[in-house]
Amino acid sequence: MKFGPTTGVVLALLVTASASPALAQSTEGSHNPAVKSSAPHIVAAPARGSNSFTQAQARGRLSKAGYLHVTKLMKDQSGAWTGSATKGGKHVSVALDYKGNITTR
Repeated sequence: MKFGPTTGVVLALLVTASASPALAQSTEGSHNPAVKSSAPHIVAAPARGSNSFTQAQARGRLSKAGYLHVTKLMKDQSGAWTGSATKGGKHVSVALDYKGNITTR
């Protein structure tokens, strides 16, 4: 069997075309994104982990979620930003984890 110079090109194109779908990975439905979306989420307990939010970013996310008068904002031993705030006229303790989730007490 004889192969011409175009046979190698055709084989290379076939290999490339068949491998492309495997290389294209979707981030939709990711099981553990660092920050799921720009909208803050209210959860029962903050996730433990290193928090990359600055204090200003943490304050901004809390404000975006409707918390006013955020004070005493500092990182705790689990990596979450914790502090005090007011929402709906009630004074609450708040925490913002590395995923952007908000917890209140």
